[in-house]
Amino acid sequence: MLNKLSSLFKFGFLSHELGIDLGTSNSLVTIKGKGIFIREPSVVARNKNTGKILAVGSKAKEMLGKTPDFIEAVRPLKDGVISDFDACEAMLKNFFQRINQGSSFLSGSGSVKVVIGIPSGVTEVERRAVQDAALSAGARKAYLVEEPLCAAVGIGLPVEEAQGQMIIDIGGGTTEIAVLSLGGIVIDRCLRIAGDEMDDSIVNFMRMKHNLVVGLSSAEEVKCQIGSASPFPAEKQYVVRGRDMAKGLPRSVKLSSSEVREAIVSVIQEIVASVHEVLEETPPELMSDISAKGIVLSGGGAMIYGLDKLISESTKMPVWVADDPLTAVVRGCEKLLGNDRLLNKLRIKEGLK
Repeated sequence: MLNKLSSLFKFGFLSHELGIDLGTSNSLVTIKGKGIFIREPSVVARNKNTGKILAVGSKAKEMLGKTPDFIEAVRPLKDGVISDFDACEAMLKNFFQRINQGSSFLSGSGSVKVVIGIPSGVTEVERRAVQDAALSAGARKAYLVEEPLCAAVGIGLPVEEAQGQMIIDIGGGTTEIAVLSLGGIVIDRCLRIAGDEMDDSIVNFMRMKHNLVVGLSSAEEVKCQIGSASPFPAEKQYVVRGRDMAKGLPRSVKLSSSEVREAIVSVIQEIVASVHEVLEETPPELMSDISAKGIVLSGGGAMIYGLDKLISESTKMPVWVADDPLTAVVRGCEKLLGNDRLLNKLRIKEGLK
């Protein structure tokens, strides 16, 4: 890390331009021309009595469910929006300090521009909270761009052309389903169900079927290891450890991928149903373009095995997963940093959607 920071100063990295994917589960920060520099869980640990920040990112995530009474480990964002402003500001400050330790960045005298991807369905108040958090953390200018547009730019879709493009971005807190054309969103759905709801479903499934209490971190690991929307060629298994509800003692259960699929099926079905709703409202001219080019999946949820196949079978359209879908939004933010004309066209104007 120190060597990487030293190299930035060596090349005169004094005027910062940052792209930020401020996610419910993970946050990514990219530096213009340098690529992704920070990739951390969106978790902050602090002393409840003094408010002192103890850890941010991976170290804070390790504390979830393990803290004494005077320490709390919190997620600053819920369903894609800020739920704890102070924690979010502290997290951004921590990220900025890592990028530019000891410079004028945090003093407010630097020339710092950030582009932040946010869900398309958030309110004006929620958008303002994101912008204020970035400015309070030290940014001089903060531009907000809706995540479907960021993801499309990051993937390389021709967003400015008169062509219908459909993108589904499945994150931790929200699922964005959008039809794009001529540099804007024609129709969209912002569902506040995504990866976190899948984790909750796995926790509930373990309680109901196996009488086992497991934490959200364990449920997330199960989802990543053997979660699927369609059957694997050969079903997989994973050992889950938790607390027996009857005896209160530790117990292990060997969980199959078919059981995990059963646990998360309701969340996936709701996403697919919303895809159908958006397609039903799509103008026929744009529908023709989408039928020819296909639907694009991005976000961490796009990596769930068989999801592209399931949506394709349901919509009778080709569906493909973007390369490195988890970073599509932040890569789009970085591209916009290098294209002021496109950024000004796509960014959310003050007081407007």
